[in-house]
Amino acid sequence: MMHWGLSLFFVLMSTNAFAVTDLNPEGKFKVIPAILMIALLILFIMVGVFSKAQNTEDYWAAGRGVGQIGGGMAIASNWMSAASYLGMAGLIYLKGYFAISYVLGWTGGYVLLLVLMAGQVRRYGKYTAPDFVGDRYYSTTARLMSALIVITISFVYAVGQYKGIGMMFNWIFGINYQTSVIVGTGVVLAYVLISGMLGATKNMQVQYVVIVITFFLPLFFIASKLGYFSAVPQIGYGAAVYDIGHGGNGIVAAASDPSYYLPFAKYTAYHWFALCITLMLGTAGLPHVIGRFYVVPRVSDARWQVVWGLFCIALVYWTAPAYAAFAKFSNLLGTTGTTITPDAIVVNAAELAGLPEWFAGFLAAGGVSAAFSTVGGLLMAGSSAFAHDIYFRVLNPNASEESKMKIARVGTVILGVSIIIVALNPPALIAQITAVAFALGANTFFPLFLLGLWWSRTTKEAAIAGMIVGLVVTFGSMLIPKTSLLAYYIPFTSSAIVGVPAVLITMIVVSMMTPEPSQEIKELLYKVHNDE
Repeated sequence: MMHWGLSLFFVLMSTNAFAVTDLNPEGKFKVIPAILMIALLILFIMVGVFSKAQNTEDYWAAGRGVGQIGGGMAIASNWMSAASYLGMAGLIYLKGYFAISYVLGWTGGYVLLLVLMAGQVRRYGKYTAPDFVGDRYYSTTARLMSALIVITISFVYAVGQYKGIGMMFNWIFGINYQTSVIVGTGVVLAYVLISGMLGATKNMQVQYVVIVITFFLPLFFIASKLGYFSAVPQIGYGAAVYDIGHGGNGIVAAASDPSYYLPFAKYTAYHWFALCITLMLGTAGLPHVIGRFYVVPRVSDARWQVVWGLFCIALVYWTAPAYAAFAKFSNLLGTTGTTITPDAIVVNAAELAGLPEWFAGFLAAGGVSAAFSTVGGLLMAGSSAFAHDIYFRVLNPNASEESKMKIARVGTVILGVSIIIVALNPPALIAQITAVAFALGANTFFPLFLLGLWWSRTTKEAAIAGMIVGLVVTFGSMLIPKTSLLAYYIPFTSSAIVGVPAVLITMIVVSMMTPEPSQEIKELLYKVHNDE
């Protein structure tokens, strides 16, 4: 079902209205941006080398030695993918107010994690999300299904990140997009294979610093260049939105675009809310995000790293709408001939404002850092599902440490190469691709963890039935004709608004109709909710 569903996703996305036909064209080799990028790539690989994983606990859980602030920075870096750094600004540029749902949904999900899951998941103390599902629901079938879902989510999510890497390499080095994808993702595979989660976590901390500096610094100059409040450019965002919608600061009234700021000019309130809910619940259900709770030494650290992570994320999310508005303003002003590519709008904003090339290169380097950090976490989640949850826990429980490490690295390569093949011809905008991964995470893992942690009566039959319903809703929504009434209420990128309630109801009904879990499971949950 997941195999055919994934194939269906890419077929449909390649033919819909959002299909990508205007990737950045080949350009010239840009010396200073190239130097910045090469320096960053060398830095990432060196961090991986010096933080090399020595065993499976290092490879999958960073030796459980990551602190609160460091863990928060790693969460933020792992989270702020190309979809956040590049794609979110692109969608806000295209869709205005509607795309603000990405900002609220992707941050609100961390509040759910903090309140409902962070401490409990860390106290449970396993390696991966399928580990929890397999043990909590005492079922090999549930473990296998959840492991395959992890691999599917990692696959879909990483396609968008590969696209971001390819576009930025294309812009910096002047090589074609396809070659850029292969070269850029080859570097990611190298440092993940060398370092595992331990090195990836250290890299994520470094990458967060790079992301914040590269994202913040150019915005001061863009705001100043356009005549907006530059001391805190995010405040200038409000004035820019007003000028876009009403005309002003050089934009004539006839060229203004009121639909940019009007709440539901292009989309309904239901669609806005559906997307926001899907992204929020999907955030709380993504396996590579849940996996971050296993890398800290104590339960209190798990909670505090979510708080620090949310703070670090907010710094960037507060800034992305400003890039979109400044680019929209510059485009309406019509002062430059720069070609607008929505997924490269952050770089385009600097070009549109007439800033030097190295400023745009600075932003491109940050975009690659954002994509690298997330791809590292996704490849780790996918490979651990393959090696730990399928190979070790099901196929070969007596596997040696060396054998498990070898299988983990083989799984990483297989997953990485498979993603490259799809990313060579990406099916949609970066943030739209990742939205489908969020819908799948919301419709499967969020209900499994929510009921699994908080209701001891939940049974293995309920877990299996819930995952089946979640898969049917996620991939079935793609088959619904876009003009039908059903498609209005179950958008394929926002299906969790219907899918999550359907899965929760299914799991509750099936649990009440099947034998309750053993006393051992109930005692396990009691320990999970106890303080340290």
